[in-house]
Amino acid sequence: MKHTDLCDIHKQYKELIGKEMTVCGWIKSIRDSKQVCFIELNDGTSMKNLQVVIDKASFADVDTVLKQNTGASLAVHGKLVESINPKQPFELHPDKIDVLGEVPEDYPLQKKAHSLEFLRTIPHLRGRTNTFAAMFRVRSQLAAAIHEFFRGRNFTYVHTPIITGSDCEGAGEIFHVTTHVFGEDIKSAEEYAATDFFKRTAGLTVSGQLEGEAMALSLSKIYTFGPTFRAENSNTPRHAAEFWQIEPEVAFADLFDIIELATAMIKHITNSVLVNCPEEIDFFERFYEKGLKDKLLNIVNSEFAVVEYTEAIELLKKSGKQFDYPVDWGLDLQTEHERYLTDEVFKRPVFVINYPKDIKSFYMKLNPDGKTVAATDLLVPGVGEIIGASQREDDYDLLMKQITDRKMTMDDYVWYTDLRRFGSVPHAGYGLGFERMLMYITGIGNIRDTIPFPRAKNLLA
Repeated sequence: MKHTDLCDIHKQYKELIGKEMTVCGWIKSIRDSKQVCFIELNDGTSMKNLQVVIDKASFADVDTVLKQNTGASLAVHGKLVESINPKQPFELHPDKIDVLGEVPEDYPLQKKAHSLEFLRTIPHLRGRTNTFAAMFRVRSQLAAAIHEFFRGRNFTYVHTPIITGSDCEGAGEIFHVTTHVFGEDIKSAEEYAATDFFKRTAGLTVSGQLEGEAMALSLSKIYTFGPTFRAENSNTPRHAAEFWQIEPEVAFADLFDIIELATAMIKHITNSVLVNCPEEIDFFERFYEKGLKDKLLNIVNSEFAVVEYTEAIELLKKSGKQFDYPVDWGLDLQTEHERYLTDEVFKRPVFVINYPKDIKSFYMKLNPDGKTVAATDLLVPGVGEIIGASQREDDYDLLMKQITDRKMTMDDYVWYTDLRRFGSVPHAGYGLGFERMLMYITGIGNIRDTIPFPRAKNLLA
């Protein structure tokens, strides 16, 4: 069906005044008066509606239109004209309206405002609300900006496996993938694996990092951008069972190279949303987070801080704050600690570097002190951690020792250790949770409101 998108009308209306056109969309509201009928129409391409003004005296089938409810879909054929209403520069005067899809009285979005909790119960319809239409347009722009950033820096986009035999040790609980059916008489874990599809234990990936490293040690600079899965028994607003992750890996790079890359990426993608989604950001600032735009501009314009983990622990100890979780060297930082550092100490994003080796993963580069690894987390004001990064261990013997000391299954990592035998190089990478970045950019407080069909504990819509 040939028609004009509302976003194009709003951008080019001066050239379109007086032109005949067809627009399609869903009724946001309909108001009747003695002489005219007003329809607010939206097709999802713009924050702004289009007002359709029907002259009841001259329009042939006004009764059919007036019988429609909010949510009904229309194709409106008519002329775009200048409006006498000072709040809007144009309106559409129709000569024909086709009802594409009617809506019964039990349409769940009849009211003007609904809670986010209620809207999570109807994910198939919530995209028609202002909040979620704005969210999904921002999501699209953010994804485009990520690809734009890496493509402009000679990165190759690669696709790592969704079904994997590796759990990327320590990255999270895995969902098992199997062809076995309920009730099969299997007497041991060994028999279970031996008779399954892959003849071994398999699961949905928690990270594409390890395979990404293999690709980077062929192509130098790669990134993955795809779904990852974690079966964490968590109902917090920051956790989802299925989420998207951006994971670049860079050969011939150390920790500070990857910090520089992460800084540039965060600034680029944030600025891209500010430039390309100004109306959506204004909406989120108005309804969800006051000062959102200034916060994002601060990300784009500020220098990110860098602090040693050891110094960060001292800052927390000297703060005089009563934290819920203990603060001591060797313990991981909790969200309350991260937010104190970003919100009260540095007042800007901060990279915490060189964590104790015992609280980080086996693949991280051991520092010369033998106690810490070349790892960093990027903490941002208001949220805490959004990026985890490290230089990867490129020394074969040291990597083998880590695998042995942690009692990992060596057979699962033969191919990974081979990368250190056959032309090993220094390399580094990071992971950015896409939905957590969306939470930060929009001010939305629950990760389940950043993805069209959320999957979380007890939630499979």
